[in-house]
Amino acid sequence: MATTDVRERLLDSGMDAFYARGFNATGVQEIANGANVPKGSFYNHFDSKDAFAVEVVERYWDRGSRALRILNDASVGDPLARLRHYFETLISARKTAKYRSGCLIGNFSSEISDQSEMMRERIEIAFRDWTKLLEVCVREAQDSGLVQTDLPASVVAAFILNAWQGTVLRAKVERGDVPFKQFMTMIFDGFLN
Repeated sequence: MATTDVRERLLDSGMDAFYARGFNATGVQEIANGANVPKGSFYNHFDSKDAFAVEVVERYWDRGSRALRILNDASVGDPLARLRHYFETLISARKTAKYRSGCLIGNFSSEISDQSEMMRERIEIAFRDWTKLLEVCVREAQDSGLVQTDLPASVVAAFILNAWQGTVLRAKVERGDVPFKQFMTMIFDGFLN
């Protein structure tokens, strides 16, 4: 079995396990079992569970950044339409997961950011990058006169992301779409107008 294949299978297994049970409730043995490899193979590829989780976050971010491309895709429409479509895409993914999985970055934030400095730093980078991408789209919408301009785009983008994270958490608890409907109404019919 190729080394790359083992590494990829471990990362896939870890992402699934972290989604299902969280960081603390997931053991290295469980990750190895999910990848159908011996536990020792885990340590051939990763120095620690924390280092592994950082790579899982990076993989999650890479996959999520595909959806973020919507924010720059002029074929979707104006900047406000792109922002709306982006969140509709995220909501659709949460619905497909039956509202159970939440956002892995958000899940890790609440579970381990105070336990692992390595993880906290990686999560902080993800949130910063995510906010910057939203900020560019918000600024375009402001420059086009589509949304209010009394607040800096950076503040608006940070607020939207913070509201989104709370919404995902709430939808995970309620296992339904009401929090998402409220988010879309408040952001697009209220806050941005």
